[in-house]
Amino acid sequence: MYIEIVTPEATLFNGEVTSVAVPGVNGEFEMLNNHAPIVSILKKGHVKIFGEIQLDEDVEDKFVKGNDRGMWLAINSGTIELKDNKIIVLAD
Repeated sequence: MYIEIVTPEATLFNGEVTSVAVPGVNGEFEMLNNHAPIVSILKKGHVKIFGEIQLDEDVEDKFVKGNDRGMWLAINSGTIELKDNKIIVLAD
């Protein structure tokens, strides 16, 4: 699946991933390939992306290496939309 993570300052990541976990307002949830369409509000926490992740040098410092080949991005809030295996995260 494809993900794009956008903040007011810049697009931090776009590319193929195997799964994504996000801090929804009702708890963390994970999305895999062919997940049903969803729109949700995000709360403070980490957007966790998994797969063979290649970050641009100018945004590497915003992510931390998680477990299982994943990268974590701390956010204060945001929204997420998943449709047709494309995820868009608008994060603050």
